[in-house]
Amino acid sequence: MSQRKFMGLGGGATASGPGIALASERLANAAAEPAYDDEQEFPLVIANIPATPRQKAWAVGVAVSLIVLAAVIAPFARIQLGQINGFVPVLQTALALAEFITAALLFAQFSIQPQRALLALASGYVFSGSFAFLQTLAFPNGYAPVGLIGDGLNSPAWLYVLWHTAFPAAILVYGFTKDRSTAGRPGRPAIAAIVLAFGCIAATVAGLTWMVTAKAEFLPSFYVNDVRHQTPLGNQVNLILLLWNVTALTVLFARMRTILDLWLMVTLLAYLPNFLVAIIGSSVRFTVGWYAARGFVLVGSCMLLTILLIETMFIYSRLASVIALQRRERANRLFSIDAVTGAIAHELRSPLGAISLNAATGLSHLRATSPELEELENILCDIEADGSRAADIISSIREMTIKTAHGGASANVEDVAELARRLLRHDLLANGVSVTTEFQGNIPPVVLDGTELQQILLNLCKNAIDAMSSVPADQRELRMKTRLDGGTTVHLSIEDSGAGISPRDQERIFDPFFTTKQGGMGLGLAISCNLAARCGGKLRLIKSDVKGSIFELEIPISAPASAP
Repeated sequence: MSQRKFMGLGGGATASGPGIALASERLANAAAEPAYDDEQEFPLVIANIPATPRQKAWAVGVAVSLIVLAAVIAPFARIQLGQINGFVPVLQTALALAEFITAALLFAQFSIQPQRALLALASGYVFSGSFAFLQTLAFPNGYAPVGLIGDGLNSPAWLYVLWHTAFPAAILVYGFTKDRSTAGRPGRPAIAAIVLAFGCIAATVAGLTWMVTAKAEFLPSFYVNDVRHQTPLGNQVNLILLLWNVTALTVLFARMRTILDLWLMVTLLAYLPNFLVAIIGSSVRFTVGWYAARGFVLVGSCMLLTILLIETMFIYSRLASVIALQRRERANRLFSIDAVTGAIAHELRSPLGAISLNAATGLSHLRATSPELEELENILCDIEADGSRAADIISSIREMTIKTAHGGASANVEDVAELARRLLRHDLLANGVSVTTEFQGNIPPVVLDGTELQQILLNLCKNAIDAMSSVPADQRELRMKTRLDGGTTVHLSIEDSGAGISPRDQERIFDPFFTTKQGGMGLGLAISCNLAARCGGKLRLIKSDVKGSIFELEIPISAPASAP
């Protein structure tokens, strides 16, 4: 079994008129140019891009660098440094901005592909940025000697606890729900979900902030008459926060599949020194360990933002490349169409002009005093001959067009199947469908045009995706198989693991306007069946039961071109 890249679909034509033949050849060549290849393929949603070995290597390199840096700083963690009052406001304001921008990008991803996991993760970044900025307002000697809000002693510490509790909680929700199907449809429903999430976040943040600022005296104390040294409760809470973050890291590691999962793990790893320094090294403020720990937190907060921006720029560059190629292809097609229409006008101008001239001559003879019937008969015979010649030209153009689009063109089934899989990549990822291909390899081209074959395959694959929407996400599998039968016919089967088609509907499944899907038009399978039949092929339902359905497309191979 093998897989090959999708290549251009060639086509040829012959005709009596050299102008039409040349123009038609240009049109066929323009239609034969592939619109996509492996270099131009790009994903639509960054959150679902699988992590490649190269990206994993980069993530491991960053993680090792963070661990080495933390190990180098650890022996000096207890060294007391001077109090820099502007450190926390500057660092944590930048940190909050980074997390809010990250949340905005994640909400944008959610608006494209509404998954509850993305909504939860984006909400976690909003929580994290909000509590980070509120801690800055409450931190003593930041914006005010005792902070702008809170008691100036324990309120900043409690906001810190809320900050580093909410973010891992959101990642846990993300980790446990990310493999489920989408929560809704893009557009207004997604925007409504985002607005609702913002409302809930604002209410929660306001309530918790009021509790730890206005009612701080009723909460356990982290600092007593000293803003530098923590009580034993501080170390205990740091240990709990460390275990909480490690739990989220473990869940992501066990369920890691995408770039987003990978760099969230690195983000959590960057947060760990923040707690380790406090537990092992020093829990005193304004030490080397204290300053370094907050630097690690800033690095972690900017980690995912950097990756999202890089991936967005990468997708944008590839999208721009594809648009440029499509514009060039459209210009080529318009040029070819203009050449064909010009050639048709040139070929038809002669018989139509002769018909008009003979008709005018015949009318002048009829209006004469004594019309010559023999001459009129000759004129009518000429008109008939010119009409037949015009009809022959039109027929030859039609025959040539059909030959160019069907008989002259050929396609490799496996290449077109691979292209269809890439075109449906977004739908497959969005619905959690895994694809298995079992290609025989070295299969000769078939007589069906590549565009029409692609239309059939896209139709069958989309039907299969819809059929699997009711089964659990981990059981959704689409399988493509090819085989060569007797050296004359290619068989391509599309198998899904959906709920199947009821026996009473199986006989009508190819009838026009018959559908089993809510909101369906019932034309896709009927059109696909006609396209296959037009080239001598067949499209049929092999089986359908509670374990899924199998559709098989049977197409004759293309005869090899004769030597000139």
